[in-house]
Amino acid sequence: MTLFKSFAVLAFACGCIAPAHAAMPAQPTLKVTTLDGKTFDLAAQRGKWVIVNFWATWCVPCIKEMPDISRFVATHKNVVAIGLAYDDSDPADIKAFVAKHPVVYPIAQVTLDKPLKDFDEPRGLPTTYLISPDGKVAKPFVGPVTAASLGAAIDGK
Repeated sequence: MTLFKSFAVLAFACGCIAPAHAAMPAQPTLKVTTLDGKTFDLAAQRGKWVIVNFWATWCVPCIKEMPDISRFVATHKNVVAIGLAYDDSDPADIKAFVAKHPVVYPIAQVTLDKPLKDFDEPRGLPTTYLISPDGKVAKPFVGPVTAASLGAAIDGK
C-alpha cells in the first residue's frame, strides 16, 4: 500500500470515529439566568439586534472589548447584549469581576460542563454572535469586536 493510500485509510477511519457535532441552528434559542437572578430569553428580544458575547475573567481581549460593547448598546436603542461568562469560576468571583468592570448589559455564567444547546462551543475567546431582529445569526465573530465592526455588520457592510 502506498503512503498516500495508508494516509487516506487512516484519515477516513479517524473521520468515522470522531464525534459528530450538529451544526448551530440559524435561529438559535437561548434562555439563561443572569447573575442578578433575572431571566434573559433571546426569543423575547425579537425586533432588536442582539449581541451574544462569550468571554472569561482571565481573557485580556475580552476585558478590553467589554466597554466598547457596553457603549455600543447604550448608544443604539435597537441593540441589546448578553454577556456569557464562559468560566468555571465561582459565581461570586464573576460578580466581583463585573463590579470592577461594569457593563450596561446583563451577564450570565455558562460553565464548561454545561454548554448551551444551540450555540457552538467557543473555539477561542472572546466569541460573539450578532443576532438579527428576526432571531437569526447575522454574523459570528471570533476575537474582539469593536463598535465599528458591530456597526458595519448591522449596516450590512
